[in-house]
Amino acid sequence: MNEFSDTADITIRPAFSEDAEGIARTFLESAEYHAQVDPERYLAPAFEAISAHYRQALRDVPQTDVNITFVATLGNEIVGFIEARLEQSPDAMHRETLYCHVAEMAVLHTYQNQGIGRQLLRAAEGWGRQKGAVFASLEYHASNTPAAAFYRQLMGYRVAAITAIKRL
Repeated sequence: MNEFSDTADITIRPAFSEDAEGIARTFLESAEYHAQVDPERYLAPAFEAISAHYRQALRDVPQTDVNITFVATLGNEIVGFIEARLEQSPDAMHRETLYCHVAEMAVLHTYQNQGIGRQLLRAAEGWGRQKGAVFASLEYHASNTPAAAFYRQLMGYRVAAITAIKRL
């Protein structure tokens, strides 16, 4: 565990294409964890592919009215990131409600449990609220008990749906 514990030194800001390698490093650490949790569904893609993806995505659309990526920095180091986008449910029985959907979120293992994820999630939620979202939504693996505790107990999320899968 890193001795850093004062989140006052953390800066949360919109991401730029120059942040692609730091985001990719954080993404891949999360991907490796998920590949251990559920190797049938997850893998750790090549660093170059993820870095190129974020470099292009952030160059083409760094921030729009429908999506945003925030990074958490400590000095010049990216220690976490979050991607969010605005969505509406395609289900005809759902109310026409705008959601701020968190598509990706990761904090480097060394910096977890120090409030950085909370700051990132609050930044995304604030952005969504500002854009008219009524709910924030996200998903996490059913076996990821630390994530469940973080989202449900610390951040106030509740289970609203369950996704079931079956190998065909």
